[in-house]
Amino acid sequence: MSDLANAHKVLEVEIQGLTDLKNSLDNNFTDAIEKIAAMKSAGKNGRLIVAGIGKSGHVARKIAATLASTGTPAYYVHPGEASHGDLGMVTQHDIVLMLSNSGENQELSDLIHYTRRYNITLISMTSNSESTLAKHSDIVLLLPKSPEACPNGLAPTTSTTMMIAYGDAIAVALLHRLNLTAEDFRAFHPGGKLGQQLQAVTDLMIPYNQMAVVSPTDTMEKVILALTEKNLGAAIVANSNKDVKGIITDGDLKRHMSPNLLSMPVNDIMSTTPKSIEHTALAAKALNVMTKTPGHYITSLLIMDGDTLLGMIRLQDCLQAGLT
Repeated sequence: MSDLANAHKVLEVEIQGLTDLKNSLDNNFTDAIEKIAAMKSAGKNGRLIVAGIGKSGHVARKIAATLASTGTPAYYVHPGEASHGDLGMVTQHDIVLMLSNSGENQELSDLIHYTRRYNITLISMTSNSESTLAKHSDIVLLLPKSPEACPNGLAPTTSTTMMIAYGDAIAVALLHRLNLTAEDFRAFHPGGKLGQQLQAVTDLMIPYNQMAVVSPTDTMEKVILALTEKNLGAAIVANSNKDVKGIITDGDLKRHMSPNLLSMPVNDIMSTTPKSIEHTALAAKALNVMTKTPGHYITSLLIMDGDTLLGMIRLQDCLQAGLT
C-alpha cells in the first residue's frame, strides 16, 4: 500500500472507532456530567482530577486543559507522582477521572485505593468493563473495543482518539450546563489570537467622556474645534441627555468643504443614522460591521446600552488590537 493509502486506512479505522463510541454512549455519560456539575455547584472548591499513564496520560493532560479552559476547574495528576506525595493534592471535594484502555495498569493502584479510602468519586474511562479500574469505579465510561489503527493492533491509536473525543464531549456538555458565555470564555483565554478575537467592544471603546460631543444647535466651527481637540475622526451630535442626533466624521468635512463651512449649522452636515452596536457584543463583530462592504468602510460605531450612549469604537482601534 502507498503512504496515502495507509493514511486513508488509518483515518477510516479511527472514524469507525468514533462512530462506535457515539453509538455506545449511555446513561453513564449523563451520570458523570451530573456528578461533575454538582461538584462545581456545591461551592466547596472541588476540582476534576484527570489521571492516566503512558499515552492515556498524554490524553489526560489534554482533557484537563480543555476542561479548565471551558469553565470546569481541572488539572492532571501523574499516578506515579501521586504515589510519592501528590495524593495530597486530591481532596474529598474532588472527583477523579482516570483513563486506562486496559484498566489494569499497576501504577494506578495507589490512586484508586486513595479514592476508595476517602470516598472520593472515581469515574473511569476504559474499554475493559471487567478490569480492576472499572470494578472499583463509581461510574464507568466504557470505550467500545474498536480495533487500533496500528497494523499490529498494539500502538494506542483508535483508543486514544476515542478518549480525546470523549473528553471533548464531557467538556462541551459541562460548558452547556454552566452556560459559559463568550465573556467567560475570554476570561480563560486572555492571551494569543483567541484572546484578541474574544475582546468585547467595551474593552476597546472610547468612553463618552473622552469623545468629541457637540450640540445640535452648534455650528461647524465648534465641530472642527472638537474634532481637532479629541483627534478621534468623528464628533457625536447629542443633546444634554446624551440623546444621539447624528455623527460628523472627517469624511463629512471633506465632502462639504466650502468657504462658508465654519458658519454652517451642524444639522446640514451630520449623518442622522449613525451605525451602532450593543455594548455586550464582541469587538470582532464590530469589525465585521465596519468592513462588511469592501470599499465602503465605516470608520466608527457607537456603543449603546439600549438607548444610552456609552462610547465609540473605531476601525483603527480594532486593527491595532490585532483583530483582522
